[in-house]
Amino acid sequence: MPQIDQLPEFWSSQVFWTLIFFGITFFVIGRGMVPKVMETVAMRDKQIADDLAAAQAARDAADEQEEAWRQRENENREKAQAVIAEAKAKAAASSEKKLAAAQKRLDTKLAKAEAEIDAARESAMAEIEDVAAEATQDIVARLSGETVDKSAARTAVKKAMTDA
Repeated sequence: MPQIDQLPEFWSSQVFWTLIFFGITFFVIGRGMVPKVMETVAMRDKQIADDLAAAQAARDAADEQEEAWRQRENENREKAQAVIAEAKAKAAASSEKKLAAAQKRLDTKLAKAEAEIDAARESAMAEIEDVAAEATQDIVARLSGETVDKSAARTAVKKAMTDA
């Protein structure tokens, strides 16, 4: 077979050109491009690591600032509550004073009104006694035809009112 006879010539030529092609490819890609790609990958990895470290540092700084803010906020809240408690105490004391003054005025008015009521009651009782004494004089005069003096009638009315 003639094809098999040509195989050693054909094969050696093929191996030669394959070695040349792969050699050129190795030097161009393996020695030229791969180191650049690896350097780019390493730079990218380093950039990512730096970015992650910066992000962690920023997170830590933010956490510290947040904690400081919370402490300031709690201190401010405590101060505000103290101010509110003090204001409530002052308002309660002021209200207590105003209520005491108002109660004193009301007690004074009440005592005055009670005195006026007592005076009016005494006056009314005196008038009732006078009317009752006059009525007693008239009744005795009509029924018995005798006249009773005013002081005797008044004494009888007082006695009847205290017994009742």
